[in-house]
Amino acid sequence: MNFKILVINPGSTSTKTAVFNNEDVLFSVNISHPIEEISKYDRIIDQYNFRKDIIVEEVYSRGIKLEELSAVVARGGLLRPIPSGTYSVTQMMLEDLRVAVNGEHASNLGALIADAIARPLNLPAFIVDPVVVDEMDPIAKVTGLPLIRRKSILHALNQKRIARIAAQELGKKYEDVNLIVAHLGGGISIGAHKKGKIVEVNNALNGDGPIAPERAGSLPAWQLVELCFSGKYTKDEIRKLLTGKGGIVAYLGTNDMRKAEEMIENGDEKAKFIMEAMAYTVAKWIGMSAVALKGAVDAIVLTGGLAYYKEFVSWIEAKVNFIAPIMVYPGGDEMRALAEGALRVLRGEEEAKIYENEVIKDNGFFKEVWL
Repeated sequence: MNFKILVINPGSTSTKTAVFNNEDVLFSVNISHPIEEISKYDRIIDQYNFRKDIIVEEVYSRGIKLEELSAVVARGGLLRPIPSGTYSVTQMMLEDLRVAVNGEHASNLGALIADAIARPLNLPAFIVDPVVVDEMDPIAKVTGLPLIRRKSILHALNQKRIARIAAQELGKKYEDVNLIVAHLGGGISIGAHKKGKIVEVNNALNGDGPIAPERAGSLPAWQLVELCFSGKYTKDEIRKLLTGKGGIVAYLGTNDMRKAEEMIENGDEKAKFIMEAMAYTVAKWIGMSAVALKGAVDAIVLTGGLAYYKEFVSWIEAKVNFIAPIMVYPGGDEMRALAEGALRVLRGEEEAKIYENEVIKDNGFFKEVWL
């Protein structure tokens, strides 16, 4: 049976949209939004109608009628923590996105637009594996301060898809393997996948983890406190140093790793040293993830844009190949990952989850420990 699926992936200054016929791409386009157009809106949520209309116009311009669709699927936004999976878009989900329950981000528009297109046509609307996926073991969230706990924010969409591909190449089901997946992009997330669940992961958005192209990663706590209270920086400036102006940007002045690679090829010793340092911290976090799996690791999987950089990959491999075999899948295909998530539900391979039923709430243990 053929399923025609509209895929929507809003970014800060662009909207990716595609239509799939089962696994085949009928079209895929990245629609850029000029900054002067985006700046008209006070809040991201205010861009809703503007972006929806552009998507609908794009679909019709490709000779596809909305009435031909089987479903609409979108990138999930900053919702409350939930387990992984494909979720039906519901009223509670839409309301949480409207009020930005976990922060403002362009991805918050995805489910809202998907619902607006699907509902009048009586079609299902889905999201798949948003960044707030939380399958961490409770013990992995504990820090040395009861006031602070670790959060699960990661590249769940790509991590889950690549983990399934790797498991298939190993001749097994995803639910039967233990993998360490490192998504190497502007931010870096390293997840310990235990029998289908990500039981340990760093906060790739604005928290702990390795050095990344645009992230400072974990820092010595005492020195960070001194920096915060030095009087030299505002709160917003400190945040920007941690995410946006930290990592490779802070050292080399660029977040384009192709330029960093060029610098190294041209004999820049500082660039090589800093990039090797980033690889070293990635390797350290992979090693820590092996602890979460008690050393029983079927494979270490490297993915994301940085996985194209062969020398960078080799620096990581040299430090972690004693743990498990290395599998490399450069880049990432979020549009296909979204379509595949919808297809699994449409084909009856899994049931769509309901957001209201899956939102992770503190159990008695956490309330007792943190309060």
